[in-house]
Amino acid sequence: MAIIHIKKENEITLASFDQEVKKFNALITEEVKQELSALFESPNTKLIMDLSGINYVDSSGFGVFLSLMKRANNNYGGFKICNVAVDVKELFQLLQLHNVFEIYENQEDCIASFY
Repeated sequence: MAIIHIKKENEITLASFDQEVKKFNALITEEVKQELSALFESPNTKLIMDLSGINYVDSSGFGVFLSLMKRANNNYGGFKICNVAVDVKELFQLLQLHNVFEIYENQEDCIASFY
């Protein structure tokens, strides 16, 4: 089973979790990090992480988000997040990460923010 699904929309890459995946935790972070980090090997990559269906993110998951943000900044790209569940959004706020990441309510607004 693929954990992450990736599709391109114009010059933006959209990544989402398989619908079976409900938690972004230490069990899957390494695989997800490797797959998504590889996208930033080409410069100016614009990546949107769609968290639809994810109802829990642990510290290793947030670590992957931070790592992807760093990769994006180092290659003149972008990394944004959308469709965050209420419980997960509260964790972003608790960790003060809502100030670090651009988080959008839906994929359409997230895509539009790149233009």
